[in-house]
Parts: sequence; structure tokens; C-alpha cells
Amino acid sequence: MDRIAITGGAQLNGVIPVSGAKNSAIKLMAASLLTDEPLRLTNMPRLADTRFLGKLLTRLGVSVTESDGPDGQQTILHAPEITSGFAPYDLVRQMRASFNVLGPLVARSGQAKVSLPGGCTIGARPVDLHLQALEALGAKIDLHEGYVYAQAPRGLKGAEISFPIVSVGATEHAMLAAVLADGVTVIKNAACEPELVDLQECLNAMGAKVEGAGTPTVTITGVARLNGATHSVIPDRIEMGTYAVAAAMAGGEVRLTKARPELIESLSVKLEEAGATVVRTEDGVIVKRNGSRLNAVDLETAPFPGFATDLQAQFMALMTTANGESRIRETIFENRFMHAPELMRLGADISVHGGEARVRGVAQLEGAEVMATDLRASVSLVIAGLVARGETVVSRIYHLDRGFERLEEKLGACGAQVRRIKGDGEPEL
Repeated sequence: MDRIAITGGAQLNGVIPVSGAKNSAIKLMAASLLTDEPLRLTNMPRLADTRFLGKLLTRLGVSVTESDGPDGQQTILHAPEITSGFAPYDLVRQMRASFNVLGPLVARSGQAKVSLPGGCTIGARPVDLHLQALEALGAKIDLHEGYVYAQAPRGLKGAEISFPIVSVGATEHAMLAAVLADGVTVIKNAACEPELVDLQECLNAMGAKVEGAGTPTVTITGVARLNGATHSVIPDRIEMGTYAVAAAMAGGEVRLTKARPELIESLSVKLEEAGATVVRTEDGVIVKRNGSRLNAVDLETAPFPGFATDLQAQFMALMTTANGESRIRETIFENRFMHAPELMRLGADISVHGGEARVRGVAQLEGAEVMATDLRASVSLVIAGLVARGETVVSRIYHLDRGFERLEEKLGACGAQVRRIKGDGEPEL
């Protein structure tokens, strides 16, 4: 099992290009099930999660071809026919977003059998809202032995779907299913994240009629079939925010390119409040810190455009050496402070009470062996290791490989002393 070692103390100076968004790419890949023509996705990240989903799509009848095209890294997905409507547990359990193949399978072929994704280390994240949306569209849902059996032999029907709480995954799933439904579907209390706008643009390029993504109401007029298309994946705002925090943590000056500054505005405001300099550019941001100690600031996670829960762990790492005490409230997922004990192994002063963590900044972190508990927590430990005295070794980094492309290379190009220690093989996920 691979590990990452970081020797702290080096400032970061240089340019980091931001990859395509993992959270968008995996839903766009699922959209390939909706058409018998090729879907070409450019600006595609190469990650464990995209690899997992590609393996599942291949089992369902999709050919998945990765290459370097004229627009950079691309993936071409082609499903002339659905050869199987069965998504087994051993594949779905590796990534929760795999469950979103259910809607497209039912929409195109009228039936599917997909494993429930199981538990999650950062909270329950049930799929009830996903299933309620499909039932509203006319699918018959049966749960048996850990699997969802969904049928709509006469096709899905347009409907009004009103979510009791905001859910990014359920909104995306409803959109993927409704584009081939007969009639008009209106999704109310929809999530407003940028990845939903990206999905809408891709689906519309394929011939769908979707409007309103990025607002609380999404309207979809179903069409009989979709065609192939070419679509560029939106820049990854979480990767962009992560490297912005890393630059503020280590000091120096880092330019983040191939990105959109408005996607991390809530983070940029907090970085400026803490004392870092953030310059918005046409294709990203420049983050600078001259070495002076940052100030503690409070934050609360919230749906977009609020502070992203996927950046909470990284910002907590930043606050471990800030001057003063910061309060961090997590409102999206329960049990998402599992990185706190690992940061404390590095000398951080953190106390957690329910959904709130108090971080009292210390003058110096000390390198130690730590363990990643989930995707975002893993990179928070890397960020802390950038300033810890001595060497920090992060184990279980298969979590990190799920969502960060070439992390050691990108940080190393800016002067970080970071290296991968190869293990004996791939972990069982």
C-alpha cells in the first residue's frame, strides 16, 4: 500500500494547472448510457474514481477509450447497446457515485438491478431521495438482498419532484433519468452546484432539453433519444481550493491556472480574511503569503455558493498554525471531523463537539506518521505536512488517489519536498 512522505519547511512557488472536476466527470461518464452514439469528454482527470466507474460502465456495455487528444486528456464512451443492466456490489461499493447508473439504465432500457452503495465513512448519505425521484418518474422500485430492482417497461414519465432537502447526487440522478422521460419534469429544491450546470450543458449538447441548472428549479422536457457529443469537463473547484490552501499554508506564491476563480469565491474570501493575498485572474487565481502568521477565522460549511464541505478538512489544517482560535461548523455531513485526531498527531490543538470543531493555532507542527480516513481528509494531512518540522508520512493514500491527479508532481513542481513511497500492491477497497 503506497504512502506519501512530506518534509516540511519549503515554500511553494510556481504554477499548478487545475484538472477537470472529478465530481462532474463521473456523472458525465454515466450520461454515456443514455445514447447509442459516442460521448467524447475532454479535460478528463485520470483518477481512481474515473477508473472504477469506467470498469462498471464496460460491464454494462460501454466501450471506454482514454487518450490524449487535441484538447488534452480525453475519454470516449460508446454504448451502442446496453448489454447488461446489472451493477454488482463488488463494483458499486468502490465508489458511491456508481449508483447513478441506475437512472440512465432504466431510462434507456426500462430496467436495471443495481447494488445499494453501502455505508460511508463521512456519514450515512442514504439514497432514499434518488429512489423517490425515480418512483416519481414512474419507475417501480423493489429492494431485495442489498439490490435495487427498478422497472419502467413503458418508459419513464415526466413529473414534479420536490426534494425535502438539497441533495447534489439526487438532483443529478433525477436529471439523468428525466431527459428520456415522456413529458416535462420539474425538480424543485434542486442543488445549485456548478457541477449541475456542467451536467446540463453536456446533456443539452447531446440533444436534451434541460434548463435552470444552478438554480433551485430545474425543468426538463423529455426527448425520444439523445445523440453523441463532445463536452469539456468543468475545472475541479475542490482541487483548485486545495492548492490555494496549500499555498497559503506553506507561503510563497502559486498561480493556479485552467480554472475559474468564481468557483472558489467563498474560500478566497476566507483566505483573505486570514491574511493571505488572493488575486483573481482570467483563468484562475494567484495565492500569496509572505511568511507572516495567518489569523484564525471562523467558517461554516454550506451548499454552493457557500463554503464547500469538501474544503473543510483542508481549511482546518490551515487553521492549525493560525494566530488565535477558529470555529469550524460542519452542516453537510455528520462525522466529517475524522481528520482532526490525525492532525492532532502532528501537534494540532483541536477539540470537536458534535458538528463544531475548535482549532487553537500552535506555533509549530511536528512531523509524524498519520493515516488518511477519507478523500479530503487525506490531502489535509499533506497540507499540514508542508509546514510540520521534520517528515510526515501519510498512509492509506488510495483515498487521495481517488480525487487528486498527480498531486506529488504538482506540489513538487512548486518546491514542495514530497514523494511517494511505493507499497506492495493495491489495497482492497
